[in-house]
Amino acid sequence: MLKLAKLLRHRGIHITFVNTEFNHMRFLKSLGPNSLHGLPDFRFETIPDGLPESDENVTQEMSPLLCESIRKQNFLAPFLALLAKLNNDAISTSSNPPVTCIVSDGFMSTFTITAAEEIGVPIVLFYTIAACSFMGFKQIRALVKKGLAPLKAVSQMAIDTVIDWIPGMRDIRLRDLPTFFRTTNPDDIMFNFIMEETDRAHEASAIIIHTFNALEPDVLDALSFMLPRVHSIGPLQLHLNEISEHPLKMVGYSLWKEETECLEWLNTKTPNSVVYVNFGSIAVMTPAQLVEFGWGLANSKLPFFWVIRPDLVIGESAILPTEFVAETKERSLIAGWCPQEQVLNHPSVGGFLTHQRLEFNC
Repeated sequence: MLKLAKLLRHRGIHITFVNTEFNHMRFLKSLGPNSLHGLPDFRFETIPDGLPESDENVTQEMSPLLCESIRKQNFLAPFLALLAKLNNDAISTSSNPPVTCIVSDGFMSTFTITAAEEIGVPIVLFYTIAACSFMGFKQIRALVKKGLAPLKAVSQMAIDTVIDWIPGMRDIRLRDLPTFFRTTNPDDIMFNFIMEETDRAHEASAIIIHTFNALEPDVLDALSFMLPRVHSIGPLQLHLNEISEHPLKMVGYSLWKEETECLEWLNTKTPNSVVYVNFGSIAVMTPAQLVEFGWGLANSKLPFFWVIRPDLVIGESAILPTEFVAETKERSLIAGWCPQEQVLNHPSVGGFLTHQRLEFNC
């Protein structure tokens, strides 16, 4: 979202970047207290998320609690209040224009579309996922109508069911769709949240998807028939790389403080020799899953750099067996976080093990 905002600002658009208070504080902690002062035409604002206060050192994952807060419209009133404040500021000062468009995270659409309608401006929904993922989310309502979701029972046979009616996607089985439909509970919060958030996509003025035409032409063509003005805009970083210098270049994206020592370690490795492992900002696992992954890396016999966040293991510290440490100490590095784009661009990194959504059955 922040990368897209930077690109829009480069094209001369006045930006107000709205985050939750929780994530805004995480940004300030990781980037520094003065990092989000912004510019006259690019400022940062916050709204509450309606959740109880939580540990600022723990990532706020896309949990059922957060999704339910969005479903209950807890975000709508503070967001409307912020929009009113921005428009009032525009009246009282000539330096700030009124709100003329909302660009929203697609999975916030239940309240952002309502807010856009109330103040009479167009809304663009930005889905930071592949087009095939978005198409998969769009099918959950159809799965319900066809009796395929919620599942009668979560079994291999059930998820191997072939579905040949999704536009632009051939040879698809249920197991190939995003995993939120894998529930037997019709009242499952995440299941209903995803279904409701994609239900209103057709009401937006336009849809932006973080992909590019050559990668997913069939799905993008299909979505263009289903929805108004579908635009692919990725990869965003390549667009930003074309801007040699801009005032917001140093504003980073990480919710965790980046440890840069790993770059020195990577400098000592041969090209394309290191496996980089990072399960992202919010995925969590059990101690047993952590150990299982660790031994998989050990048994690969390859050098690896593994990011293990302080909150990666559910409710516990991440502890690896002494045998694992002894086995891998000559060819491994473990850190709490890192400057990910620099790591991915490093010549010694030959493979990237990450996640879309971690689902385990251990």
